[in-house]
Amino acid sequence: MKRAVLVVTSLEDVTADLVIEELNDRGVRVARVDPADIGPELVFGAALGSEGWTGSLRTASRTVALEDVGAVYYRRPSPWSPPRDASTDKQIREFVAVEAKHGLGGVLTNLPGCRYVSHPAAVTRAEFKPAQLQTATRLGLVVPPTLITNDVERARRFAAETGPVVYKTFRGLPTGDDGRAGAIWAQRIDPETLDESLVVTAHLFQAEVPKTADARITVVGRRVFAQRISAPGRVLDWRRVDWETLEHEPLAVPPELAERLFAYLEVFGLEFGCFDFALREELPDGTPERFTFIECNANGQWGWLPDSTRIAGAFADLLREGCRP
Repeated sequence: MKRAVLVVTSLEDVTADLVIEELNDRGVRVARVDPADIGPELVFGAALGSEGWTGSLRTASRTVALEDVGAVYYRRPSPWSPPRDASTDKQIREFVAVEAKHGLGGVLTNLPGCRYVSHPAAVTRAEFKPAQLQTATRLGLVVPPTLITNDVERARRFAAETGPVVYKTFRGLPTGDDGRAGAIWAQRIDPETLDESLVVTAHLFQAEVPKTADARITVVGRRVFAQRISAPGRVLDWRRVDWETLEHEPLAVPPELAERLFAYLEVFGLEFGCFDFALREELPDGTPERFTFIECNANGQWGWLPDSTRIAGAFADLLREGCRP
């Protein structure tokens, strides 16, 4: 019988804390591990048998048998990096980190008979925005007219033909040399400012959606949690404002939309996703506001939402299912 849930994440992950608390309340044995801690604080041994990997994983606080793990909540582990005392040689340090990733990481992502929420390979595949938009369109979700290009003439033509256009990043701004993270929010584009500098990389342009509010729909297994999010002044990207000023309101999700979201997760092999939609104004023919797909974060944050306790419970139930005989 599989009896334990392995939570793979960093120490500072407060969202994972919510799920662990719910699992504890359900009497489920939990082991938390950050693979980047490999070294004296994290020791493992995995032997290959006829049914897969067996062995143990030992952290500073507990030991878990690999064959006892029935479910893995793969959240947000720290980036792979060599231990501080590995070596002063750059090549050796990089070698140590890569070996740890492919050795320990390879074991943790291939435990036999485990339910992964979600498997990191599925999350990686689902992070590509072109795949997201294409899948959403194929499933019948409303998607804004979109262009991905590094061709300035195509970008100008798209803006002229489409009307108001916004620019969005694919992955956001990486950490700078000072170690601080930054952000580039969705922003309106003046076509006159587009120039040949576009050629250096890929750009995502979309028609601006005339929205009344935004929607965050969190899907865990077959359970759906939705919030209408209203920002002061109807800003283009609500993430850029003070989150304390955001207004949240429970939102009903039409059954046909929920089924499309379940199908979306199935396409990518995901157990969970945070979907962002723009809620459009009522159409001229009297059709009520409709959901326009923006993106799906396959490993998104939800701990800040008003219904986070219920979402954590849904995660705990899903993971507990993997621990049943």
